[in-house]
Amino acid sequence: MAKIHEVTHLLEQLAPLRYQESYDNAGLQTGDANAEVTGVLVTLDCTEAVLEEAIERGCNLVVAHHPVIFKGLKQLTGKSYVERSIIKAIQNNIAIYASHTNLDNVLNGVNTKIADKLGLQQQRILVNKPSTLMQLVTFVPVENTEEVLEALHKAGAGNIGEYSGCSFSVTGTGRFTPSEQATPTIGGANIPEQVQENRLELLFPANLQGKIMAALKQAHPYEEVAHYLYNLENQNQEVGIGIIGELKQGLTEQEFLAYLKDRMQLQGLRYTTIGGKKIKRVAVCGGAGSFLIKDALRQGADALVTGDVKYHEFFDAEGSLMIADIGHYESEVYTKEIFYDVISKNFSNFAVLISEVNTNPVRYTF
Repeated sequence: MAKIHEVTHLLEQLAPLRYQESYDNAGLQTGDANAEVTGVLVTLDCTEAVLEEAIERGCNLVVAHHPVIFKGLKQLTGKSYVERSIIKAIQNNIAIYASHTNLDNVLNGVNTKIADKLGLQQQRILVNKPSTLMQLVTFVPVENTEEVLEALHKAGAGNIGEYSGCSFSVTGTGRFTPSEQATPTIGGANIPEQVQENRLELLFPANLQGKIMAALKQAHPYEEVAHYLYNLENQNQEVGIGIIGELKQGLTEQEFLAYLKDRMQLQGLRYTTIGGKKIKRVAVCGGAGSFLIKDALRQGADALVTGDVKYHEFFDAEGSLMIADIGHYESEVYTKEIFYDVISKNFSNFAVLISEVNTNPVRYTF
């Protein structure tokens, strides 16, 4: 049987915890990571009703988008739904795992799912996230260079956008003198050596640092591996918030609204008008994405699809951008499909179930 930590590790390959925002609380919230998985229930929110469903359907792991523990808990007395949910989970040995803003900040996450639902083409991240890249510099004997590079590329270094196997090298002379206690690959104790070496430089996602360093030390021929690690301010093309893309053809405002309601299965939505201009370039952000209005305008979007837009924020559209507020729940409910697909494709020895509980606290009347 698979362990809970094997499932969470898989989810963190899709959405590394390092990519969550500073205010967030993604990760394992309750449960024993070493427990065997009896079944997984995927959901948007982890509520008491969802936990009851997990119990009834034999699932001891609930994977949610929204963390049930978001702010600090000072007591567990059952006075709120959060406290009652945690108590129920602990009493029934149910693990709760949340993948939240880290799933918002990756390709193939929340926003890609919305963009795919809308059939957007030429998708790219709306606002790239800085400080998620690192640079490795190391020195390798010329004859061992290809072997070390192969190991580093296999571990995930040297991928830049649509290009893989990226590196830079320059040849120079390495000098060193082994001590009496050393067991050098080249040379002997107390004998100065000069070796033709390549200086290698590669970029890699910061969350892979441990894996990259392990690969370097295993593949490198030297007992002591000289290297530098740098944190970079460069924006990561594959990490960031929001997606922007193009519809196959421009739609009038009313055509786009009808299309949006159909594709996202909406009961209703709030929106701004843009004076009859056709909508072709669309930005999307699951959850509360009004902070991206100016970015969407700067990138020439005709519409921004998101949720939780406040009254005065609609004015920021300046009559040039249709802001379509489809609701927080409605914009993120399809995270259940993301979790289901990635887990079920990689594990076959337990059931992966999509929660049937509608956790949306908002109701509509017309």
